[in-house]
Amino acid sequence: MTAEETLPFADWLRLREPADAAARAEDLLDVVRPRLTGAAPTVIHDLGSGTGSMSRWLASRLPGPQHWVLHDRDADLLARAAEGMTGVTAADGAPVTVRTRCGDLTRLSAADLADGALVTASALLDMLSAEEIERVVDACVGRPALFAISVTGRVRLDPADPLDAAVEAAFNDHQRRTVDGRRLLGPDAVAATAAAFARRGVDVRERLSPWHLGPEQADLAAEWFRGWLGAACEQRPDLAEPAHAYVQRRLADAAAGRLTVRVEHRDLLAGG
Repeated sequence: MTAEETLPFADWLRLREPADAAARAEDLLDVVRPRLTGAAPTVIHDLGSGTGSMSRWLASRLPGPQHWVLHDRDADLLARAAEGMTGVTAADGAPVTVRTRCGDLTRLSAADLADGALVTASALLDMLSAEEIERVVDACVGRPALFAISVTGRVRLDPADPLDAAVEAAFNDHQRRTVDGRRLLGPDAVAATAAAFARRGVDVRERLSPWHLGPEQADLAAEWFRGWLGAACEQRPDLAEPAHAYVQRRLADAAAGRLTVRVEHRDLLAGG
């Protein structure tokens, strides 16, 4: 794989799954668990499920029988997510069942989620616009909602490089770009979501959930770096020329086990 190539999206999701699992703020689950007791299966809606990393991570950490409803606009990813839940059981060994719903999750209503005791999502909020976040929040009010692994825009690479700050700024501008008339919130998404819940009288808790990528995660660090730099250069084409030497230095550092990366995220629990 060259410096410019990136993995197919499903492979990227699989590569990042262990880092996401290690980063998520587990103490927020202590607030959720008391709400999820009962003889009947607990219904949990997972928004933007991708290949199902959130449901696999969380189902085994919650007690009692569970029924997961996985939402995504990509039917192939949903099929992978459902298959990946085979054999997953609750924390106490209770059964976990799954069904999928393919469609635009930003068009879900409160009625669509009415049977849910919990709504979850991972790596979703920063891909939404302000209007879409308002609709998602409206749909979630009335039950706890756990949104994990949303980017904040802050990155630290060690060893440092003079180009790091310019690439970070350009990447963050790219995250806030307008796509098909939608202005994405990117690093501003967590604050916008917290404010939207607060306007509706819903308490919000936030936690940092950073990736810490060292030599043991060199493949993920290199793939993340390619995507990070590629987005920055798309936003600022003037970075392309200095980026040529920059990417070679960084990928050499990653391959040699010299590069460590902290990619900051935040987790948000509304309600509960």
